[in-house]
Amino acid sequence: MLKQALSARSLATRSLLVAASVALAGGTATAREAGGFAQAEWAQDYAAPTTMQVHRSTTPILSPQTIAATEQMIERYRDIVNRGGWRPISGADRLRIGSKGPAVAALRQRLIVSGDLDSASGGSGVYDSYVSAGVKRFQARHGLSQTGAMSPATQAAMNVTADVRLHQLEINVVRLRSYAGNLGNRFVITNIPAALVQTVENGQVVTLHAAGVGKIDRQSPIMNTKATQINFNPFWTVPASIVKKDLIPKMQKDPTYLTENKIRIFSGETEISPASVNWNSDEGTRYRYRQDSGADFNSMGIVRINIPNPYGVFMHDTNTKGVFGDDFRFISSGCVRVQNVREYITWLLKDTPGWGREQVEQAIESGKRVDATLATPVPVYWTYITAWATPDGAVQFRDDIYKRDGVNVPSTLSAPTPVASAEQVPSFEPGDEEN
Repeated sequence: MLKQALSARSLATRSLLVAASVALAGGTATAREAGGFAQAEWAQDYAAPTTMQVHRSTTPILSPQTIAATEQMIERYRDIVNRGGWRPISGADRLRIGSKGPAVAALRQRLIVSGDLDSASGGSGVYDSYVSAGVKRFQARHGLSQTGAMSPATQAAMNVTADVRLHQLEINVVRLRSYAGNLGNRFVITNIPAALVQTVENGQVVTLHAAGVGKIDRQSPIMNTKATQINFNPFWTVPASIVKKDLIPKMQKDPTYLTENKIRIFSGETEISPASVNWNSDEGTRYRYRQDSGADFNSMGIVRINIPNPYGVFMHDTNTKGVFGDDFRFISSGCVRVQNVREYITWLLKDTPGWGREQVEQAIESGKRVDATLATPVPVYWTYITAWATPDGAVQFRDDIYKRDGVNVPSTLSAPTPVASAEQVPSFEPGDEEN
């Protein structure tokens, strides 16, 4: 059994949450075997006609097909706006199967206008399986946990006006067109607002990963780069910015923090004791801090992916897997944490001789620092796309988390869910400086 595998109970608890996070367009997935190694994925469960389901799209976000689909969706939304858009709903944030009343009827009409519920379902005031499926579809299209029950975040997303959504589509189709050139036969897309990573080969999405991306005040940069090297079981040298912002304040509150998190202090090459440092002065900024390698406590988990860039950020595993079950995954200091990282690095190393899945597992299980240089660097695109459509006619929207759309999209996500938060342990996160 892989050391990083989550317990069966934990997987069952988070399956519905992660299904929404991982599926780019609310995809259906199953557990599958690759070369004898299990790769966990999560499936959706609908109790409604299959015609209303949102299936995982194999079309990359950056592709001519996405551009064409988004252009068509713009025309559809212009028509919706010209017909008056949709009415805001209220008092619906706690509705679920079995609920009754006028708020349910209003919810039905809202779902019908946006195409999430068949108009033939009628105007009943009962929250039935059809309404639940429509809510799931809506949640899938907005990156929300697909519970089928209403929530404050779901209601907030429904109350973003049609004209604001239209403006989002118009802004983002311009961004999509900027990637209309040849991106390569094999490449990686990180869509920051969706907190998702796609690997693409021969024009199709091969693997899809939930991600943890930069906080609002420590944003992940938009950039084009290449993945060049994989570091297995890496040490982590704490960046100076993190020492000042996080490490010293933590030590002031808890003098055992460094020891408990296996972070060592060095003056030159000499290790010194945390007890010898005056944490209430600037003395702590004069030293070098290195966290030991270890899947359970190292902030980079079992692997780091080097992507040379002027911002000093990279991609990596994490020792706090619970965040991947959250809707809100804007939690890093600029780097990108990747769910199912073994699958991701196996794909990156696919064309590198001597690096199949078995060799990847052996390197991880060794517990030793091992570096693998890609035979052919793989292009990596960190993008900012908050609205796009897929060829099957579904349209996706995400919060404008860094406020770059210029249309004042209200934020619908505010904090991690209790499920993921309970899984986390205190740790630092790799920051925005290369070390």
